[in-house]
Amino acid sequence: MKKIALIGSTGSIGVQVLNVVRRNPEKFKIVSLACGKNVELFSKQVKEFSPLIATAAESSDDLSELMKSEKFTEFFIGENAYIEAITEEADLVVVSLVGFSGLSAVLKAIEKGKNIALANKESLVVGGEIVTRLAKEKGVSVYPIDSEHSAVWQALGFDFNKPFNKIILTASGGAFRDKTKEQLKTVTVADALKHPNWNMGAKITIDCATLVNKAFEVIEAKWLFNADFDSIDVIIHRESVIHSMVEYKDGAVIAQLGVPSMELPIQIAISYPDRLPSGVKFLNFAEIGKLSFETPDYDRFPCFNTVKEAGIKGGAYPAVACGANDTAVKAFMQGKIKYGDIYKSIRGALEKFGGVYDGSYDSLRSAHDFAAEYVKNMFGVK
Repeated sequence: MKKIALIGSTGSIGVQVLNVVRRNPEKFKIVSLACGKNVELFSKQVKEFSPLIATAAESSDDLSELMKSEKFTEFFIGENAYIEAITEEADLVVVSLVGFSGLSAVLKAIEKGKNIALANKESLVVGGEIVTRLAKEKGVSVYPIDSEHSAVWQALGFDFNKPFNKIILTASGGAFRDKTKEQLKTVTVADALKHPNWNMGAKITIDCATLVNKAFEVIEAKWLFNADFDSIDVIIHRESVIHSMVEYKDGAVIAQLGVPSMELPIQIAISYPDRLPSGVKFLNFAEIGKLSFETPDYDRFPCFNTVKEAGIKGGAYPAVACGANDTAVKAFMQGKIKYGDIYKSIRGALEKFGGVYDGSYDSLRSAHDFAAEYVKNMFGVK
């Protein structure tokens, strides 16, 4: 039985991880749970799975009552309490936090020699060099949960070291794939959250609408598969049936297909090397119809190249792009800035940044915080 520490249990990914565990109680056991502020859902999860450790970012009356009733669970409360959930009892740490904090969780899991199922983009976008180096030194494996990277992993036969010619990441195009530049000037948060194919959290859905998410995935792929940026392509595939592809030097292309559901890549990441029956609908090829492909329009979605350029520069530049984007997306969701201001935020922070980086986590944190403050000052938001 595989023992799982779930960091980010109440988010979209965390909820689906628990769905997989429920379907396979003989295969998995939850030994720790960490949540942010959704204490109501978290309380239900703790009562159901009886973890050894449970952590939350904030306390509440309900949580206090839960702590009294759950005698066999040890609780930790605080902004960084999730670190306590990365326990020695775990065989696998699932990191599904959103944002920069995911990097510290990944580094702690590596420090403890725990394999990681990763759903936090920032860990590799910001800290790819540090994470891959330390994981190799510790003999830790990082299994991707992102559907695109899971697809590549599967197309490589689950061999991260298999030679390939090109990685082809597919993209639905997000909520605004058919909007003109003029129309994009007036889009709203509600518009951005209407993803055509996937059911995901709000932050990542907006990142899909700007193509920031896809630029992040390019950087992730570089670190996961030891790839050059020139060997990673992106193609718009509206149907989200092909989740990504690998081209080999003989011209063969291996693709992974499936319905657009995150539960399959989640299950693969936590069950590897086994494949288990899933709750996911099977493809009916007779009903699929046409599969379409088109080149992304980077003129309408300039965030992509800007973030990718930060990845190519390396050092702390990806941390700056991440910090600026995180802050701008939050401000956009609060109605304080416009959609187009997200690009202005990222571009402005990258241009203003001095490039200071000494290879440490602290310098990445400083770069991320610099960008966050830059965006706040740029628009006068908190």
